[in-house]
Amino acid sequence: MAQINEQLVAQLVRQVLQNMDGSAPNPAAPEAARSGPGVTAADYPLGSKRPDLLKSPRGIPFQELTLEAVESGKATFEDFRITPDALEMQARIAESAGRPQIARNLRRAAELTRVPDERILQIYNAMRPHRSTREEMEAIARELEETYAAKVCAGFVREAAEVYGRRKLLRGDLPSSD
Repeated sequence: MAQINEQLVAQLVRQVLQNMDGSAPNPAAPEAARSGPGVTAADYPLGSKRPDLLKSPRGIPFQELTLEAVESGKATFEDFRITPDALEMQARIAESAGRPQIARNLRRAAELTRVPDERILQIYNAMRPHRSTREEMEAIARELEETYAAKVCAGFVREAAEVYGRRKLLRGDLPSSD
């Protein structure tokens, strides 16, 4: 399995942070991409041990996401979605616990928070074996990269297309029943 390029991950984190607050960290300082609250495995679960760090996508503090807030209309469905920032903190926790693969998965998930749910389901279906051609999978990768700045996920789709090609899992690879 291919390893994720650390520079690409750092770039992703910078983009996530830029999308969150409108400012990008200093690209000359790679550690700046992981600035913010220092969290470790001791902070897990964040909701119990560090709720002060969590906010909804609309900026409502985690402690204020209550049934009363929903009933009064202060909190909406959107407020209960996970944020890229929360996923990055979870990734740092995973890294501190010696779980780099989980950290990479959480960072991919952070990218996907920008992709509409309906489109994610369409991509999921398109990536099932024998559902897409190599060209269609490349188009999905370009869309992820260009429309949603999901470069790591785009690489994942390209890798899948390559593997599907080798294993004859692309659309049109099925043997005919003649």
